[in-house]
This record gives sequence, C-alpha cells and structure tokens, in this order.
Amino acid sequence: MHSLEIMSATAFLLLFSLLFSPPKDAKSGIVFPVPSGVPNQLFYLQRDPNTNTVVYQLNVDRAGRLNEDEPVNAFWIRYDEHGERKELNFIQRKFAYGLTAEKLAADKFELKFAAYNKVRFFLLKSPADKAFHVYATIAGKQLQLERVYLRIEGGTFWVPNVKYIEFKGMNTATREPAVERVLP
Repeated sequence: MHSLEIMSATAFLLLFSLLFSPPKDAKSGIVFPVPSGVPNQLFYLQRDPNTNTVVYQLNVDRAGRLNEDEPVNAFWIRYDEHGERKELNFIQRKFAYGLTAEKLAADKFELKFAAYNKVRFFLLKSPADKAFHVYATIAGKQLQLERVYLRIEGGTFWVPNVKYIEFKGMNTATREPAVERVLP
C-alpha cells in the first residue's frame, strides 16, 4: 500500500480539453466514461487498466437525511461488464478504495481513503449551494472534487506502481475548473 500513498491561448485550450472532454489516458488510449444519473454523486475514481469506475455517493435515507455513521457510499460501475453496478468487495473497501469518515462538527466530516492518507478530504456543505461536496487542498488550492484518476504502470495486486494521482474539480477560490497532479 506504500506506493499508493501516494494562460496563453494554447494552455487554455489544453486545460479546456482536459476538463470538458471524456477523460482519456494518453498512454493506453483508453477513453473513460463519465458516470451520469447517479443521485447524490459526490465524485468518482478511475484508474488503469480498465474503465471500471468507483462512484462515491452521499449516503442519505429515503427522507434525504444524511447517514452520519456512514455518510459516503462507494460502489463500482463496471463499464467493462455492461455498466453493471456492484458493491466494493471486502478487500477493495478495507485496503484500496473504501473511505472512513470521522464527524468533526455538524455537517462536516473528514474522509480517509483506505490506501492513501497524504491528502485530507472533507465532506461538508457548500456555502454556495447548501449541498454536500467533497473538498481537498491540492498544491495550495482547495478543490471541490469531481474526479480522481490513478495512473498505474505495473506493480502487483497489493502494491501497484502508481505514477501519479490526478484530482479534477472546481477551484473554490476562483470558481473555475482545475486539475492538479500529485506524485505518490
């Protein structure tokens, strides 16, 4: 798990294409689908070597009240298996893609990925739209997360070789789209 701990006109066009076209891995040529139609979707995670996607969803009851014991539900959309929805298995939840939540205050939780603790994630209500979102500070910028991408090249099941982690979302200070990469 250690390795997971892991504007000129031209620049503007490059950033625009990164943010508004379907994500594509330049090396493998894989075009990653963007999940849609998921109620209360917070953000999603994609990684090599396939298009299967982990979706992180606000966990609310039928009345719309937040489950404070487990505020985030994570599950797969298995695009490689006809878009079937599947729960994370025990190993995926406990050692890789699962999140734990600690309540810090009313409507504020710190989230921790099972496999990555170098970046702090927070679930809280946005002052702008009064809805819950997940936030992280990357490269000195606070992002409202939309997508996390893990670039993996080789390694093993238990210790994949993560080349970088890419965070995509909205810069909360400027309200503009932002993409930031972190090396493991």
